[in-house]
Amino acid sequence: MFSSSFFLLMKAFTPLLRTVCCCLAVVFSLYAMSCQRIREVATISATPAYPAGQGFDLAGSDARAIAIADTVMARMGGFQNWQNTRYLAWSFFRGQYQIWDKYTGDFHWEQDSLVANYNLLTRTGKAYKGGREITDTPGGQELLEKMYPLWVNNSWWLIMPFKLKDSGITLNYRGLGTTFENEPADILQMTFKDVGVTPENRYEIRVLRNSGLVQEWSYFAKAADPQPAFRRRWSDYAQHGNILLASDRSDPTKPARIADIAVRQTVPAGLMDSPVPVQKLQSQP
Repeated sequence: MFSSSFFLLMKAFTPLLRTVCCCLAVVFSLYAMSCQRIREVATISATPAYPAGQGFDLAGSDARAIAIADTVMARMGGFQNWQNTRYLAWSFFRGQYQIWDKYTGDFHWEQDSLVANYNLLTRTGKAYKGGREITDTPGGQELLEKMYPLWVNNSWWLIMPFKLKDSGITLNYRGLGTTFENEPADILQMTFKDVGVTPENRYEIRVLRNSGLVQEWSYFAKAADPQPAFRRRWSDYAQHGNILLASDRSDPTKPARIADIAVRQTVPAGLMDSPVPVQKLQSQP
């Protein structure tokens, strides 16, 4: 009697036992997958995707600001893609057009009939007007002396989000704010320690929470200034090569754009030494 009842009971519970066993198998499988994911994340975290530049003020910066900078770099295409990008071309305000070779430091700059072919590493170059070399004239020398600060300024307006952890920068988190369009944005403060041509400047950078991209920036001529000299958009992102670059630099009352943006790995032979204005480049796919 006992034996017969036992087998009947076991038979009745068999479907339930199978269901329990299946559930346990799924739980253990999910647990194993989660452990694997934890190991993967730990491996990624142990190898920074965006290493700080030598001389970045790690002690003076805070962890939250650094984490947001890492997100910005990832959203812009990632540190390795930025490192691998070679030629950047763009038109800046007042009709300036330039091409920068990140690998060699060569910088081709032009405005109207003026052309300068300059190397940012050696701080030497040649100047031309109307296709005629004027390097040794007072005007040519004056133009060449402007090239390095021109490159610093003009490139900053194009690629600032890629430089949040550069040498000499201190990065701090200033809290949650809003953009011109009332979108929530984290505010980063960027100051400088004995670096650049204007180390007394300060910037506040608004990073959209829903995208992780820089959306606005504010410029303070002096770090202690209570109000910015300007606050502008940093928007209208587009894919150029393997990175994103933004063209809109407007404020609510004044439109402004960075035009003719191009990213390339090669340029036509002789272009960086051309004594005359060149045809504007297009981004390579």
